[in-house]
Amino acid sequence: MKVKYNEYKQLKLTELSDEIRHWWEKNDIFKKSIESRDGCPEYVFYEGPPSANGMPGIHHVMARTIKDLFCRYKTLKGFQVKRKAGWDTHGLPVEIGVEKKLGITKEDIGKSISVVDYNNECRKEVMKYKDQWDDLTRKIGYWVDLDNPYITFENKYIESVWYLIKQLYDKNLVYKGYTIQPYSPAAGTGLSTHELNQPGCYKNVKDNTIVAQFKVIKNERSQFLFNNADVKGDIYLLAWTTTPWTLPSNTGLAVGENVEYNLVQTFNPYTFKPQAVILAAPLLNRWFPSENAKLNMEDYEPGQKNIPFRVLSSFKGSDLTEIRFEQLLPYAQPEEGDPFRVVAGDFVTTEDGTGIVHLAPSFGADDFRMGKKYNLGALTLVNKQGKFTEEMGEFAGKYVKAEYYPNYTPENEKELTVDIDIIIKLKTENKAFRAERYEHSYPHCWRTDKPILYYPLDSWFIKTTAYRDRMIELNNTINWKPESTGSGRFGNWLENLVDWNLSRSRYWGIPLPIWVSEDGSEIKCIGSIEELINEIEKSIKSGFMQSNPASDFVVGDMSKSNYDKFDLHKPSVDPIILVSESGKPMRREPDLIDVWFDSGSMPYAQWHYPFENKDVFKKSFPADFIAEGVDQTRGWFFTLHAIATMVFDSVAYKNVVSNGLVLDKNGNKMSKRLGNAVDPFDTIEKYGPDATRWYMITNSQPWDNLKFDNEGVAEVQRKFFGTLYNTYSFFALYANIDNFDFSEKEIPIEERAELDQWILSELNSLIILVDEAYSEYEPTKAGRAIHKFTDEFLSNWYVRLSRRRFWKGEMSKDKISAYQTLYYVLETLSILISPIAPFFAERIYQDLNSVTKRKNALSVHLCDFPIANKEHIDSDLEERMQLAQKISSMVLSLRKKTGNRVRQPLRKILIPNTNPKLETQLPSIEKIILAEVNVKELELFKDDGSFFIKKIKADFKKLGPRFGKQMKELANAIAEMTNSEINQLEKDGEFEIKLSDGVAKIYSDDVEITTDDIPGWVVMSDGGISVALDVSIDEDLINEGIAREFVNRIQNLRKELNFDVTDKISVIVEKIQDVEIAITNNYDYICNEILATELKLNDNLGNDANLLELTDDISVKTIIKKL
Repeated sequence: MKVKYNEYKQLKLTELSDEIRHWWEKNDIFKKSIESRDGCPEYVFYEGPPSANGMPGIHHVMARTIKDLFCRYKTLKGFQVKRKAGWDTHGLPVEIGVEKKLGITKEDIGKSISVVDYNNECRKEVMKYKDQWDDLTRKIGYWVDLDNPYITFENKYIESVWYLIKQLYDKNLVYKGYTIQPYSPAAGTGLSTHELNQPGCYKNVKDNTIVAQFKVIKNERSQFLFNNADVKGDIYLLAWTTTPWTLPSNTGLAVGENVEYNLVQTFNPYTFKPQAVILAAPLLNRWFPSENAKLNMEDYEPGQKNIPFRVLSSFKGSDLTEIRFEQLLPYAQPEEGDPFRVVAGDFVTTEDGTGIVHLAPSFGADDFRMGKKYNLGALTLVNKQGKFTEEMGEFAGKYVKAEYYPNYTPENEKELTVDIDIIIKLKTENKAFRAERYEHSYPHCWRTDKPILYYPLDSWFIKTTAYRDRMIELNNTINWKPESTGSGRFGNWLENLVDWNLSRSRYWGIPLPIWVSEDGSEIKCIGSIEELINEIEKSIKSGFMQSNPASDFVVGDMSKSNYDKFDLHKPSVDPIILVSESGKPMRREPDLIDVWFDSGSMPYAQWHYPFENKDVFKKSFPADFIAEGVDQTRGWFFTLHAIATMVFDSVAYKNVVSNGLVLDKNGNKMSKRLGNAVDPFDTIEKYGPDATRWYMITNSQPWDNLKFDNEGVAEVQRKFFGTLYNTYSFFALYANIDNFDFSEKEIPIEERAELDQWILSELNSLIILVDEAYSEYEPTKAGRAIHKFTDEFLSNWYVRLSRRRFWKGEMSKDKISAYQTLYYVLETLSILISPIAPFFAERIYQDLNSVTKRKNALSVHLCDFPIANKEHIDSDLEERMQLAQKISSMVLSLRKKTGNRVRQPLRKILIPNTNPKLETQLPSIEKIILAEVNVKELELFKDDGSFFIKKIKADFKKLGPRFGKQMKELANAIAEMTNSEINQLEKDGEFEIKLSDGVAKIYSDDVEITTDDIPGWVVMSDGGISVALDVSIDEDLINEGIAREFVNRIQNLRKELNFDVTDKISVIVEKIQDVEIAITNNYDYICNEILATELKLNDNLGNDANLLELTDDISVKTIIKKL
């Protein structure tokens, strides 16, 4: 018995994908896809490690689809593409999750819970949702080696990271510094600048701000201010700040040396006392409305809204330097330095504020720099929990940010905000000039979502600035998609690079492999377990260690069991004391390494380089391709690039796709709280992974933000996959009837019908386009081209126009040609779509190849990418067929405009011969056009301008900006263009018009062209082609139209009754005059179409007959029987 092509009653993409996935797993297809390319060139892909402590989201489907499709494509192109999965297992996300789960804070670790138990909880937490991640990975068809992933908490991985740190240390790129760093009190650790620049970290907030008054001390240096006889009261320097909580730590004020300042006499708005104040002249009217200068000082009354002022004098900022002022809030005194002075600052601007900057060296990078430069001392009156210290009197123990309180809500913010209390105190003490709410952008912790502080920290840094130029140079060799991310977002980041803060004051992560003597004079950086063991042995001999905790570890044994003998995490490494070269004890720096260094080390650590797999690493570095979300630009993309540049003087990746955000359908960020998050499992279950993947790739370019809408997925399921499914089903139905299995000798292309030659020409053109798009990392272009080919060329043109060739009874050469052509197109399409829609592609391939055995490959994903046969590309034929489609589309539009059904034949189409090409092109496509639009005749004629009357008018919106004052003259000239001139414009796409003072060149899209209808005809013009359709209908045409409607209803009835397409039938029709004439005149046509061996007309058919509505006015009873 002959094998048949599978036929399906319905397209069920979810069931289909489940079946294919199980078949892949049963037959080890992923493994075979790699093994089948043994000995082939390698295409190296790096998987950016996700963290499995949270559920995957719909945006992960986007990122993983992009990764998967290029790996599949490169496999088809003959490359071996190994894909190693990975898990990012350390860092803040994990620790914060554990703290919430256990109901503890960082301060509880080591007290209410041991570090060992805490880290064990972290180890469990990080793989909490691994099964769900693996499930999603398999369900969306993302092929990656889940059985042998790299895991960042494993000791082998950590050892490789230590090796990299040691390499950087040996290059003098690792140092310890006391600087101001972004610090998260909520997380209890410092942050790097790339963590601070993750998307969403900067939020618009409304803060309480104050212009504080710093009282000038009268002495020899400031005497010139007091010499002014008009000065009444004390003199104050005005400084504006958005962080009132930093004012108790003020030790200086900064001015711009070349900025002009004013001494202004006025009144304090809160105490009403007369006073003189100093601020930058350009900002005077920001605080003093100009109209208030006209008010009399003597007329001022306390509480008056409009406060008078007078500018007494002006001077440069350099005149103010070294002036001393009284400490604003004297809770504590700096232990060192010469504080409370005015100094010159190169960062002072007059864009906002007062032109005088309050300096708190403990809480700002510029402040810290100025403090060191001018020896201003420092006051750190906030602890690492974000609370004021005990020196702060009534404010002691209060959080400096309301968000740090556990019971914080936006509603109780006002009562928790200490800034308000400080402002009230300053107002009552005559130390406040203005307090107001101010909206500005403020950085927040990327994981706790709480505001950060800039805080003085002892941190270990990597001197990335030493390699800034080299990083920029290497970045210029990387192919970024989009290019603007590489040159813009990433390039700008490198241009403004600062040293990498490597330290993290946490517990779950890779410990810094750095040991330091108590006086800090001697340092050792450990780069391997072997080195650590040897150093411990030295320490034992020196009496600092009693035993070696890693003594069971066997150096050189790379087994997992050996590496599990000694844990490289805290607290195991903390008690280890090493000995310095001078014999001093050395203790490990207690901090961990920035978790972003973990993931940036994966090219090396995934292979445990350099301790094993050296050859494997050399073959797999750098990566040919990586892809992640745009949020990784300053995260993983940067750390990969930085480590590769500094350690290996190389890029880490050659090509990178940075995909945009996945937003809700309204363009809003998805959030569980807002209820607009899309569950990826629900979407895949409802629409199938292929439709989801295809929608994500073709809806917008990967690097653009995607407004995800399930309706869009449903549309893709219906329009693309439904169309391709119906095309396959059409082929399978008739191929099974005719027992077509491609066993016939393949008919040469040149001997096939022109329609076959055309679709194969378009297919070969498509192969080239899709290949180029995939190779250039432009999957949207590939997907859209395939969609257009499938819909417009294959389904709506080739199959529609070829239907009769498949219906023919005998297996003629033309019919075999049609089968072979459609089979080859479907087979090729299955390969072309396989990178984006791997399941459906497999289904089509299996359904075709299981019958013909034309290909040896077990799976579509084991095939080679199609090679276009350029000899079969006929651009003239493609152009002719495009013309046929265009004319047909215009005629169908005219039919729709006049309400003429397509099944109603019309008499004639007229096309004016305005283009010499039409004479040669139309004859070969005339029959195709007439059959498609159901018209009897097409005539190409020479129009002298009397038949088609065209009108043209200017588009003022387009032409106005270009021609300005000439526009009126130009519009009149355009309106007066002749038919031949309009035809010339349509043909050439441009036309020159003489104006009174020159020549104006206009283009076809600068104007609107219409064509007047003629009685009995309807007319349309588009792109240089005009079509006139005769819409007058005579009796013969009416009868034929009824006959065609009758055929259509009978065919529908056959389907409803589940008749096979080959079943012969008998038909009895109610005798109605209009129907009788139509059937009698078109008897043979009707019988052939509906496979009727008998067609009778009777007067009375009874109530059992089927009532067929043929037109709005004609219905007829019919009985059909299968013979």
